[in-house]
Amino acid sequence: MTTRRQLIQAFAATALTASALTAVAQTPAPVTLLNVSYDPTRELYVEYNAAFTKFWKAKTGQDVTIKQSHGGSGKQARSIIDGLDADVATLALAGDTDALHDNGNWIPKDWQKRLPLNSTPYASTIVLVTRAGNPKNIKDWDDLIRPDVKVITPNPKTSGGARWNYLAAWEFAKRKYGGDDKAKEFVSKLYNNVPVLDTGARGSTITFSQRNQGDVLVAWENEAYLLEKEFGNKVDFVYPSLSILAEPAVTIVDKNVDKKGTRAVAQAYLEFLYTEEAQDIIGKHFYRPTSAKAQAKYAKQLPKINLFKIEDAFGGWEKAAKVHFSDGGSFDQIYTKK
Repeated sequence: MTTRRQLIQAFAATALTASALTAVAQTPAPVTLLNVSYDPTRELYVEYNAAFTKFWKAKTGQDVTIKQSHGGSGKQARSIIDGLDADVATLALAGDTDALHDNGNWIPKDWQKRLPLNSTPYASTIVLVTRAGNPKNIKDWDDLIRPDVKVITPNPKTSGGARWNYLAAWEFAKRKYGGDDKAKEFVSKLYNNVPVLDTGARGSTITFSQRNQGDVLVAWENEAYLLEKEFGNKVDFVYPSLSILAEPAVTIVDKNVDKKGTRAVAQAYLEFLYTEEAQDIIGKHFYRPTSAKAQAKYAKQLPKINLFKIEDAFGGWEKAAKVHFSDGGSFDQIYTKK
């Protein structure tokens, strides 16, 4: 015969089991995100991902693993279009991200309106990295067309950073020498001094710093600081008299997050970029933060310089890409001639 005590024990055990099952059911299943980014953001996102996973775990109890993919920005966009399962795209330029809409409708046309500041949580610019002591006395874009100077810069057909480089040099020459014809002549001379075109910005950095090719590297500002940090006795860098305001934009990849059920965490991942914690990480890694507090903190490291916007100089990325980087565009005309 079942005693009263046995009944109580059985009821308690059943209650505990139900409670445990409810707790398990309420604990969100672990989730994995893939951030497909461009070459020089590796170090930034390693630290950022650690901060976000800690934040998300504390907020929701959910474990999130974030995988990173890096390469030339244009090449990365093509990989997503070809099926790379990206949850978020953090590419070097809005033009590469626009391609995700134009080729398969992976994202909506108005994707930049979904986050603050046109979905641009940080910025950068383009600088000139030289050998230690600046033995060729590189001071400005003019020096890159001298016959005694070899220039390292990546391929603008595959690298977003390379496109910023190209357009910065073009606008400098256009303003200094007057008109697009003079600018084209100038940029043609510059690329005549380029011995090798790597597919991405990090590849060009390796060519310059580890393979010791070239006299000057045209690079992202953050890459220049990383080189200085790693090879402090081997490199210097200078700010040219005019450069471009590079504004890398970010987006969720709608088709993928809806298929995988990761929209909520992917959206939170990008929104977290605008928090003060993330903005501090951004400044720490030599990108230009957008928050006033982080800007003030890193003002000495990231000085105010003479920058122009692509919208003002080239009418935006869509127009610039068509004129300069499409098949048969100005870059093809320049480099085919070479």
